[in-house]
Amino acid sequence: MKTTTTTPPPLHSLRPLRRRHFNRLFAAAYTAAILSLLYHHTLTLLQSTTTTTTVSLSISLLLFLSDAILAYMWSTTQSFRMNPVHRRSFPENLPEFQDRKDFPAVDIFICTADPHKEPPVGVANTALSVMAYDYPTEKLSVYVSDDGGSELTAFAFMEAAKFGKVWLPFCRENDVTDTCPDAYFASNYALTDKSLEIKMMYESMKMKVENAVEKGKISEEYITSEEERQILSQYCNKDFNRQSHPSVIQVLLNSNKDKDVTGKYMPNLVYVSREKRKTSPHHFKAGALNALLRVSASMTNSPIILTLDCDMYSNDPLTVQRVLCYLAVNSGNTDCGYVQFPQRYHGLNKSDIYASEHKRLFLANPIGMDGLNGPNYVGTGCFFRRRVFFGGPFSYIDPENPDLDPNHIVDKPINSKEVLGMAHHFASCNYENQTNWGSKLGFRYGSLVEDYYTGYRLQCEGWRSVFCDPKRPAFLGDVPISLNDVLSQTKRWSIGLLEVGFSKYSPITFGVKAMGILMAQAYANYAFWPIWSIPITIYAFAPSIALLQGIPIFPKVHEPRFSLYAFLFLGAYVQDCLDFISTRGTFQRWWSDQRIWLIRGLSSFLFGSIEYTSKRLGMATHGFNVTSKVMDNEQSKRYNQGMFEFGVASPMFVPLAMAAILNLAAFLGGFVLVLKKEGGFDRFFMQIFIAGFGVLNSLPFYEAMVLRSDKGKMPMKTTITSTLLVGILYGICFLCTN
Repeated sequence: MKTTTTTPPPLHSLRPLRRRHFNRLFAAAYTAAILSLLYHHTLTLLQSTTTTTTVSLSISLLLFLSDAILAYMWSTTQSFRMNPVHRRSFPENLPEFQDRKDFPAVDIFICTADPHKEPPVGVANTALSVMAYDYPTEKLSVYVSDDGGSELTAFAFMEAAKFGKVWLPFCRENDVTDTCPDAYFASNYALTDKSLEIKMMYESMKMKVENAVEKGKISEEYITSEEERQILSQYCNKDFNRQSHPSVIQVLLNSNKDKDVTGKYMPNLVYVSREKRKTSPHHFKAGALNALLRVSASMTNSPIILTLDCDMYSNDPLTVQRVLCYLAVNSGNTDCGYVQFPQRYHGLNKSDIYASEHKRLFLANPIGMDGLNGPNYVGTGCFFRRRVFFGGPFSYIDPENPDLDPNHIVDKPINSKEVLGMAHHFASCNYENQTNWGSKLGFRYGSLVEDYYTGYRLQCEGWRSVFCDPKRPAFLGDVPISLNDVLSQTKRWSIGLLEVGFSKYSPITFGVKAMGILMAQAYANYAFWPIWSIPITIYAFAPSIALLQGIPIFPKVHEPRFSLYAFLFLGAYVQDCLDFISTRGTFQRWWSDQRIWLIRGLSSFLFGSIEYTSKRLGMATHGFNVTSKVMDNEQSKRYNQGMFEFGVASPMFVPLAMAAILNLAAFLGGFVLVLKKEGGFDRFFMQIFIAGFGVLNSLPFYEAMVLRSDKGKMPMKTTITSTLLVGILYGICFLCTN
């Protein structure tokens, strides 16, 4: 008699997207066009004569350089288009679903650094949202890293721990999906006596924390117990400051002791502020994450770790179950090191004027990388196997201390004297001295973008990853609403990316050997992001300067090479637009996305490259800056109306204003030239088009420089400085021509 075996239902599926075939054909045709263009550039330079003016020769060289860089950067984007895939997870098929006690434990890391830029109420909301996961509470541990070492943040979490005892059962009993309190009470929630009572308790907690932040200290009436007083007293030492202080580790909730109002145990909630000394390296966020990795190992040592930005709250209680579809023992993904969710945002204005969605970075590119070895780590919304931080899937690096071994079982209470002593030891600033931490163990040092670098190194070691993009976003976060904050954030990224691109671990050398050409090209696309500034700056200025001087630098409309330029421009833009719209985008937001790409090229990419070069030359740089999450009412109003926020006299605005002024002058001057010179339209059409394209993208700048009177307008100082610099630049080029 034959026995039949039942195939277990799948936990996940993978479907290649049909557009990959078109992408490959188009890439072949576009490559041929690029080679043809570079060939004509080379001929032009070789045929240059002694009668060629200095300006004409210089522009020819600059155009060759810019087109060569554009060609290389375009080639790196093709790795994202060769095999895009779509995944689905089926958490309902988890075999442990009926017995939730078998679920693996999860440690959740939340990092914050400045209570004045990252409001503690928002950080507490993030923690409460993940504490309310539809998951066994005894399997959840939330660790909050306060790198600012602030009693304001500690107080916020003491209040959050108390509020959580009513919030978690409320979410559980009412099947709440918006488990972030702030998001829930901003939605169309059911108005019941209980919900109104909970809202009053939340508003009371929020008021206390915001008042404390506003005053810069905690009022006596807010301290309700001797335990709270003892916790806060640690910050009263006159030598305790942000740059230098001992480690502070406080168990605010203990899953073996603390219960909610219904009598069920709470998740662990642990506040951690690692030790800092002015003479010790801080390693910014990567250092904070490694401290959490070690502290959590001594306290819970859960096999799965979630890293989360302080403003990126949970939007789906079933997220952990989705992750288990890829990381569970029977998922078939033994070499899968992490599951990355896309960063999604709430509060975007209709046009997303700053392209804060980052469609390529967080959605389009990960879909393409998922068809190769998997997406890169983007710093938040990512679930790791703890094992990945201790070597590759087929190699293991001994952390030297058995309490840090990923297989170590913690058998002592989380708040025992021995465990807390070990945790303080692991959080000390000298613990990593002469160890493999940051180089072979844990999150990697060596770049301001520790997330990109860590994911890259993990995949070089042989780990694969998975991109999980469910219909309901797993996480939602805030976006910066001022242009200066947007560009400052991208400038920091640019510096960190170049640190990897020009290191011994560069994707074009080390990466190709470790992971193959396509994955290496994908990582190279990010590593060399900032060099987009070179072609963008050249095309923003050179054609317009030549146009104002009556120098044609592009083929005439009737020449065959004009069709080549038209194909290259339209082909790249149309394909990019289609990619954007295919990821649930709109044409209006795509226009904002391509405009902000040009803006970054003339500002944050350019200044990031300059600062990186200065750093390599040993010159002083600004270092790490936290992006402000504080919302100003007037700024928010202007942002929702689709108005760019300038306000401050940032140096990064100067080249942007210069390009806007120069392109407008060239566009108007080009029409005069066409009317004066016979055949002028045929000779200067491409330059007029480029200037006009620049004008069209600069409309928010003209409005900010001339038409607006609010606080977000372009500062007059910046406008005057930019105008004078354009005049000087044109004058120099005019003298060189004559």
